Amino acid sequence: MPRYEIRIDNTGETYVCADTRTLLEGMEALVRRGIPVGCRGGGCGVCKVRIEAGAVRTEKMSRRHVSLDDEAAGVVLACRAYPMSDVQLKALDTMARCVERGCTASFLDAARRAQRPTL
Repeated sequence: MPRYEIRIDNTGETYVCADTRTLLEGMEALVRRGIPVGCRGGGCGVCKVRIEAGAVRTEKMSRRHVSLDDEAAGVVLACRAYPMSDVQLKALDTMARCVERGCTASFLDAARRAQRPTL
């Protein structure tokens, strides 16, 4: 099973990802806050990234979040993209805000914090 080095331009972080795992699954293996996780099925658009260098294989993604023109420009959803080489990517939109600012690991975590009583 080939493994590739993935670089997140926004933060300079790198991780290794097998070709059988999505870019999002590989990011989650970093085990740090800031990696937003939505539906994991290509429908919510939370994990939008642009492939700056390298090759990926993609599965079906919502055209609401990634148009054909976007995809032609290298924009994909990390939950639906598998590396085929070393990859350099840039997180976009919600993913970028979370990765760059270190927000919560998931929407569920954010909801839990919002429900905590303030003292």
